[in-house]
Amino acid sequence: MYLSCWFIVIVYFRYSNEKEILQTMTYAQLKAVFEKELKGFYSSDEIKNFFYYVTDGLLQVSKITILSKPENQIDENNSQRILNILEGLKKKIPVQYLIGKAFFCEMWLEVNPSVLIPRQETEELVDWVIHDNKGKKLNILDVCTGSGCIALALKKNMPKCNVTAIDISEEALETASHNAENLGIEIELIEEDMLDLSGDLKASSFDLIVSNPPYITEGDKKHVQDNVLEYEPHLALFVPDNDPLVFYKAIAEFAKGNNVMLYFEIYEDSGEGLKEMLQKMDFKNIELRKDINGKDRMLKCIYIC
Repeated sequence: MYLSCWFIVIVYFRYSNEKEILQTMTYAQLKAVFEKELKGFYSSDEIKNFFYYVTDGLLQVSKITILSKPENQIDENNSQRILNILEGLKKKIPVQYLIGKAFFCEMWLEVNPSVLIPRQETEELVDWVIHDNKGKKLNILDVCTGSGCIALALKKNMPKCNVTAIDISEEALETASHNAENLGIEIELIEEDMLDLSGDLKASSFDLIVSNPPYITEGDKKHVQDNVLEYEPHLALFVPDNDPLVFYKAIAEFAKGNNVMLYFEIYEDSGEGLKEMLQKMDFKNIELRKDINGKDRMLKCIYIC
């Protein structure tokens, strides 16, 4: 009993002292704290990236400011939260969930465990869509929108377009709605299951459909990083082993018979199989594209009536 009490006292003073120190800490000193606390958990480059991600996303202090004014002190109101973030990082919780934000296509987006954390590969998909279609006035559908990252980035960069986004998850749509409101970007959000559409959604209403759907098979879970497997929503990640292209097939069947372009983010090993399926469904101009790491991660095609 006495031992437990002393342990509680020690822990209390440890965190009280750390919080007091953080309240009077400069950016340079805070960086040293990150390096000390996370050493042994991550590489030096990862720790450095976490530090700049937290200071930018949580403290709204840019890397340029930190490098040019390292003697400036941190905002004391965030000292306890920084301590919590460091403890969370030690548990391998994604830093984006810890600060509640993810940076995507020059936007800070709200994220939480109900949505996937937007990634660089998805930015590359968005860039492809924008490059091909910027300046056009299109009706766009984003399938499996999650945080709304694709839909919001497209609307931001292609303001003439009307963008609709669907997801099966009510929680994800609530997050996407918050992001749209916070950014002042107008998109339409609809709760729909792409595998069991209500009938209210008509393919003829859209010129372009884009999607980053679930595409990792259950059998490939062993290749997924532990922090993704443990903390990100499985609903948005995994598909059955016996039907890995289930979402792409549903989207293609929905679109078929209409003049519509499709843009997909894909699993690196599924490109040729998806291409063959789309050819059999009479889609044309099918193009696979590699990501920055040289992996087949994107596909576009068109159905011409």
